Amino acid sequence: MLILIKLILAHLIGDFLLQPTSWVKEKERRKAASSKLYLHLLIHGSLVLLLLWEISLWQIALYISIAHGIIDILKLYAQKPKTKTRWFIADQVMHLVSILLIWGVFTEVTVDWQSVLQDPAVLGLITIVIFLTQPTSIILSTLLKKWSDSIPSQPDQSLQDAGKYIGILERLFVFAFIVTGHWEAVGFLLAAKSVFRFGDLRKSKERKLTEYILIGTLLSFGTAMLSGLIFLSITQ
Repeated sequence: MLILIKLILAHLIGDFLLQPTSWVKEKERRKAASSKLYLHLLIHGSLVLLLLWEISLWQIALYISIAHGIIDILKLYAQKPKTKTRWFIADQVMHLVSILLIWGVFTEVTVDWQSVLQDPAVLGLITIVIFLTQPTSIILSTLLKKWSDSIPSQPDQSLQDAGKYIGILERLFVFAFIVTGHWEAVGFLLAAKSVFRFGDLRKSKERKLTEYILIGTLLSFGTAMLSGLIFLSITQ
């Protein structure tokens, strides 16, 4: 596990602390012909060797550098101006997966996936987390449709899909608070949302919108709390 932590630390330092914005722009402009790309890979390999502090593990540094280079080149050629955010996330996920795979191979880590996937706690956690994201958003949107249709659309006053992602994040936070036994944090989150959201709505005197958001918030929080209680009943 110590080796894995060091590999992740090397990645964070190399990708975020030792990679100037000018290097990123040059890589995007020149792609595989950019000298900064190969300097970036050299830094990653050197960081791995430095943190591992064992020359016999040089193969790990080599494979980390190669995998990192392949992923970076894939992103440079595949991303478009409108898809930079998605490719940034995908890029970091692929880097993490490659680090885990290389670590697993060289440290001979074995995982009994059959036992893991038969564990009710693991399956319950995966199922509930997925349920609290897009499925719950669709369910709540359907339940509230008769009220949302009566509220005038104001596209210029909010970010695109911001409400959906706020709802997903708040449900995941509430679920995490419930399963870790921090009920007081749920109250704090609800109070914080009330201060930021309902204060503006009260000033705008949009009663329908205020009531709609209040119903949606209570349903969202209630769903997450119930999901947390169900998960606790499965694992206890």
